[in-house]
Amino acid sequence: MVVRTHWSRVVCGLLAGLLWASPQAAAPEETREKSSGRQSAPPPKVSIEPRMRTPEQDGRRSNIRVDSTLVLINVTVVDPLNRFVTGLDREHFRLFEEKVEQTVSHFASEDAPLSVGLVFDASGSMGAKLQKSRQAAAQFFKTANPEDEFFLVQFNDRPQMVVPFTTNTDEIQNRLTFTQAKGRTALLDGVYMALHHMKKARNPRKAILILSDGGDNSSRYTESEIKNLVREADVQIYAIGIFEPVSARGRTAEELAGPGLLTEIAEQTGGRHFPVENINELPDIAAKIGIELRNQYVLGYAPTNQEKDGKYRRVQVRLVQPRGLPPLRTFARAGYYAPSK
Repeated sequence: MVVRTHWSRVVCGLLAGLLWASPQAAAPEETREKSSGRQSAPPPKVSIEPRMRTPEQDGRRSNIRVDSTLVLINVTVVDPLNRFVTGLDREHFRLFEEKVEQTVSHFASEDAPLSVGLVFDASGSMGAKLQKSRQAAAQFFKTANPEDEFFLVQFNDRPQMVVPFTTNTDEIQNRLTFTQAKGRTALLDGVYMALHHMKKARNPRKAILILSDGGDNSSRYTESEIKNLVREADVQIYAIGIFEPVSARGRTAEELAGPGLLTEIAEQTGGRHFPVENINELPDIAAKIGIELRNQYVLGYAPTNQEKDGKYRRVQVRLVQPRGLPPLRTFARAGYYAPSK
């Protein structure tokens, strides 16, 4: 009984102490002074001066610099029947720069977003071919992905940017509906405008599709200027050349040079030229090009030659023939310009 009474007093004493030390009892000095009617003294002023750097600290500057070049090469692989070959691995490819083998450090085969420019011939000779050409564009757009973007350049006497970059392919097709065939053929100027606009692309993978029925006869830019520009641009170019049969083909120098011009421009970039004599084949070929762009391999490497000399370097992709498959062919860009200092 005594023990209980003693501990009861102890507990009461502890509780009283806790109450005295409660937040209310330990109110800030300012609050207590206000309740007593006294004015609180103003807080002392604090002066902070920046610490001066010593000469030794000024000498310790960051010299970290990341400086490397990654070259990406798009590669299409086809069999003898011109069908796409998928499912290959990194070890099936060997890559050479100026005949020196490079280490493939990056390999991908997924369908990455594209930035695509359609360069559409609206010259006078396209009159009877316009409808099938519009259908070809529609089939090409059916292979698009939601993250793709497109633009439309039309050309006759001169090129015109009809639709800048957009994800709405219906807008481009609506504009093509009102296209009228007239004038001459400024094909090279149209390619120049497309390459220039491609600098605004948001996707790393870029391509241009040319739909034309003849050689150039109205451009300000020369063939050599455009070929040099094509070599500098990291853009794949595909072309559908709509030509008359050889027996009925015109004899002007421009018309005779048309197929060769498109072939050289396209193959330089790793793309392809598809000559067409039967316009009914246009939609199927355009769809095939769209599918080809979705079934490419991407090889990346850091060149062993790290010189920033701005020179053109030739690139070659060789295939290690997989067992059980017929002989395969590869299509890839022919080279690139090294960065300059």
